[in-house]
Amino acid sequence: MSSPVLVCALRGIDAFQALRAALKGWTRGRDRLSVGDSLPQAVMALTPEVTFRQAILFFTEADFVTGKARFYCLYYPQGVVSEHTKLTEICFSSVVGESWRCRAESLFSYLQAGAQVLCTVLLIKPGVWSQRLPRILRNLHLEKFSVVGMKHLDLDAATASALLPSEVQQDPAAVEAHCTYLTSGTALVLCLQRPNAVKKLMDLLGPEDPQLAQALDPCLWRAQCGTSTVQNGFYGSKSYPMAVRDVKLFFPEGLCCAQCQTVQEEEV
Repeated sequence: MSSPVLVCALRGIDAFQALRAALKGWTRGRDRLSVGDSLPQAVMALTPEVTFRQAILFFTEADFVTGKARFYCLYYPQGVVSEHTKLTEICFSSVVGESWRCRAESLFSYLQAGAQVLCTVLLIKPGVWSQRLPRILRNLHLEKFSVVGMKHLDLDAATASALLPSEVQQDPAAVEAHCTYLTSGTALVLCLQRPNAVKKLMDLLGPEDPQLAQALDPCLWRAQCGTSTVQNGFYGSKSYPMAVRDVKLFFPEGLCCAQCQTVQEEEV
């Protein structure tokens, strides 16, 4: 009888491309193994359609449960758990102090429903929005974003510091430069909504460094509006948890959008 195999169903942004790159690196690593060492063989589905068909072969509807970002699910086969663990499924958050609002969601239903409408935050930095706002709004419309929140804001130092990437926060001089600029004038904060909003906005903005953005694609927004890593034109929420944090930070009074599922679940 052959050895058992491990079947995994993975979910992520650009999942096929990312997994293909990981497996390619795995294959290259096989060449550096010494005699007697080995790596397991791995195969992957190449299209969403094949993935769906293969998932039906290996898993049932009840097996596929996902949660929002940074939530994980553990499964214990019945008959294996101890007397103190009666659950066959446990869902928990990895963030200390985060409320237990994990709502089970069928992955099959999720795949059939398509991309979810999400909210994200775009902050147009001082000196940029006053000159380029009509063009920015036009580009957002062309990219099928809906503006569901907008306000002028004079940032304080604490709020400005909270928006900085973790690597910047390790450098006091960089923090001072960023905070001085962000608090030097009025910023314009937009809450944007569309399917896959967080990643789409990040793709439009490009890297934090305008010179790198220019080298990658002159049409990237930071390439067009930025002059340095400090004065790079825009801040955008980099992940779904950060987008939820930013929406609650800048729009505590709520949004002027129809209540979609994600907005309700995050209590925005």
